[in-house]
Amino acid sequence: MQSVVSGLNRGLAANEEDLKKAEAAAKELESIGGPVDLSTDLDKLQGRWKLLYSSAFSSRTLGGSRPGPPTGRLLPITLGQVFQRIDILSKDFDNIVELQLGTPWPIPPIEAAATLSHKFEVIGPAKIKITFEKTTVKPTGSFSQLPPLDVPRLPDPLRPPSNTGSGEFEVTYMDSDTRITRGDREELRVFVIS
Repeated sequence: MQSVVSGLNRGLAANEEDLKKAEAAAKELESIGGPVDLSTDLDKLQGRWKLLYSSAFSSRTLGGSRPGPPTGRLLPITLGQVFQRIDILSKDFDNIVELQLGTPWPIPPIEAAATLSHKFEVIGPAKIKITFEKTTVKPTGSFSQLPPLDVPRLPDPLRPPSNTGSGEFEVTYMDSDTRITRGDREELRVFVIS
């Protein structure tokens, strides 16, 4: 699986053929591994996981050079590495995204890590529900001395109806160092323990 997705920049560089190859490789691993049972394998979720591939990124609707201002104008955003930190005892489920914000010359680019904090619960043999709590943005690199900024969750009446603050996904394959998930928006994600 890793050899199929390793050169695809987490899916950002994937074309239609790459998507098909990644899907086929995932299905092969899922069939070899058999069904995941989180009632007995929950401890395998514990740790920090690095995102290798997401089929959602190939649509260019998430991450990377996000749709918006072109490079050199205003503040372009570049996506760095993406991690998930899962603590099975506290039920913490954090998505950690490294970002670089372009700045006008001569100011150096601003680097930051955004942590999207969630709580999780197992809602089926291999299904997990995550509920968003807050986002913390911590400057890194040249600006690492600045304090982190907590961005709280919007109150329910102020959020758009399409943003419930939660999501679900199924763990379709998991061993000691690789995890495959399929999300509620049909996206395929591949992680390795880091």
